[in-house]
Amino acid sequence: MGHSEQAGSDFKGFDPKALEAYLVKDPQALAVNMAKAAENLGKAATQWLGPRERGEVVDELDPVTEMVKTLSKVTEYWMSEPQRTLEAQTLLMSSYMGIWMNTLQRLSGDGDASEPDTLPKDKRFADEDWRRNPFFAMLRQVYLVTATWAEKLVEKAEGLDEHTRHKALFYIRQLTSALSPANFALTNPEVFRQTVATNGANLVEGMRILAEDVAAGRGELRVRQTDGRKFQLGVNVAVTPGKVVARSPLCEVIQYSPSTETVLKRPLLIVPPWINKFYILDLGPQKSFIKWCVDEGHTVFVISWVNPDEQLAKMSWEDYIRDGIDFALSTVETATGERDVNAIGYCVGGTLLAATLALHAKSDDSRIRSVTFFTTQVDFTYAGELKVFVDEEQIEALERQMNSTGYLAGSKMAGAFNMLRASELIWPYVVSNYLKGQEPTAFDLLYWNSDSTRMTAANHAFYLRSCYLENRLSQGQMTLFGKSISLKDVTIPVYSLAAKEDHIAPARSVFLGCQLFGSDATFVLSGSGHIAGVVNPPDKNKYQYWTNGAPKGKLEDWVAGATETPGSWWPHWLAWIKGQDETRVPARQPGGEALQPLCDAPGLYVTIRS
Repeated sequence: MGHSEQAGSDFKGFDPKALEAYLVKDPQALAVNMAKAAENLGKAATQWLGPRERGEVVDELDPVTEMVKTLSKVTEYWMSEPQRTLEAQTLLMSSYMGIWMNTLQRLSGDGDASEPDTLPKDKRFADEDWRRNPFFAMLRQVYLVTATWAEKLVEKAEGLDEHTRHKALFYIRQLTSALSPANFALTNPEVFRQTVATNGANLVEGMRILAEDVAAGRGELRVRQTDGRKFQLGVNVAVTPGKVVARSPLCEVIQYSPSTETVLKRPLLIVPPWINKFYILDLGPQKSFIKWCVDEGHTVFVISWVNPDEQLAKMSWEDYIRDGIDFALSTVETATGERDVNAIGYCVGGTLLAATLALHAKSDDSRIRSVTFFTTQVDFTYAGELKVFVDEEQIEALERQMNSTGYLAGSKMAGAFNMLRASELIWPYVVSNYLKGQEPTAFDLLYWNSDSTRMTAANHAFYLRSCYLENRLSQGQMTLFGKSISLKDVTIPVYSLAAKEDHIAPARSVFLGCQLFGSDATFVLSGSGHIAGVVNPPDKNKYQYWTNGAPKGKLEDWVAGATETPGSWWPHWLAWIKGQDETRVPARQPGGEALQPLCDAPGLYVTIRS
């Protein structure tokens, strides 16, 4: 980045009186509060060290070692030849010099106040003093230029395989996100002013919250993103009326109470991911896909996966099919008398459902008559950013950790998801919670996001190896119950939804996977990402979706000829479902005459916290 690309900041408008907000008024009070903050920080350290000393937490995975090993390959390229080293240094130092000269000119009043700021916009630097105050303005510019420079070094390094380059970019972004000046009290103008104004009381409160978060994570830092005290399952989230009508060791099957006099003859079975809890589809009456389906005349059944412990360590994909999907299908038939079912699979729940359908095709099991996939990958060639954690060495380390406990802790998976968007899901809360000392506000989506689940060792290892690492499902090489399965054998109608900004199941990956089924899939692309692209009620009038028939060729070409429709894709899907079979029958009550409900929705399994 050369001189012409540097940012301009109008220091002429900087009022020296504004510096008073950064001057300590009561040094003694500040010193006392710094001591209290240090005491609370010590409590947090104790909460972190204690479980490790007692052997309750074993850190088999060493992300620092993996990061150093990956980035060393980038460094090796740039340091292997003096000319490259000079090029890398010159690229950065010329940018620094431009920032320094620009700062001096503006401090002297000679700068051009009308010069636009061409550096990337970043909401971490929304405070006016990031541009108005000379010190903070220079910090911001140096940071953004350095972060851009570091990413360019990875992008321009030759000889890296695609997976290594992907990992290197991920680690560089983790480092630059962590080292942002916005994350430190003395280099964040807003936090600095608050610390001066409160004589450090904000840091006392922040370190108290930090100690509580480490304690809540039992030795792991569990950054709170919302006020979890404001939510209660079955009271203000997951409130759609229904009953648990069956229970296996791996799941509860919920049947929801009808809200219409007649319903579609074919029941609807939803298979959510076991990586998260099902109530993302039932956050509240205004956001609930489940309630909307009930109100549209579906008899809705949902699988609620158990939050497994070490006793379920050996539960595998085959168990999740037999005691999960097949168990739920039998429950649907017993409760309604209907054998034909419409099924939905979300994310990894959809991957499991696709494998189940291929297995069913081998045994002429035709209970599922149509299938809908929400942001589901069956081909992992272009898998999302989670692929950065998947290679032989990392999987082996993860397997060692899972084998020692019997499961993957929910905090590990939640942490991985948060790291994919660290600048949005980690560091803003670190600043708000621990530096500003502010409790987060109540937000149902983030409450669900923090309600993590464990994963059985056998199931998760099979998923990572067979799907992410070896891509067996897409190649017809996956074996279940002794049978080799192929997606080409799945010939029922398929509706596949991808989200345009999805970083977990990229649209390109979903699009490619759609082409592997034995029937032409109806492919739909929604706006937004992995969650908002799916949970988008029609009355919100948000986002849009694109349609263009079956997925063929490349996604870019499909999008170029697609029709864009404003709003939610839900009505489009409903029309597709009704196109399969629009026959209606009298509404069914949970359990029917054959099953005695076990408890009210949302059930017991969903209440188990990690």
